[in-house]
Amino acid sequence: MERHLSLLYHRIALVGKPKADFLHSRGEYVLQQRYSPRFKWHLHLQNVTGRDLILIHPANDAKKELLGCIAPVTQHNGIGKGSESRKALAKLKVLVCPAFEQLEEVRIRIQ
Repeated sequence: MERHLSLLYHRIALVGKPKADFLHSRGEYVLQQRYSPRFKWHLHLQNVTGRDLILIHPANDAKKELLGCIAPVTQHNGIGKGSESRKALAKLKVLVCPAFEQLEEVRIRIQ
């Protein structure tokens, strides 16, 4: 079954550093669920050219908490800063986890 959800989320990311360069090649990526002791259940962007382990995980301050990953946030509070990232990630996971459970491919478009 193919599902199409069109959603707009705010996000923060570290810019101006080599590890953040993938953001300049916006596009569509396959998502997978991933678990780590640090972030618990979060999301992993697959097949990002020249990069590996681009994660979507909670963070409210890109400079302090991100090294090339992406953090969904409820709202922006300044350059590289947002609020309620855990809440935003939880909402995103509610949408994508049922597809993972059905072994469906999940894609995300970064614009």
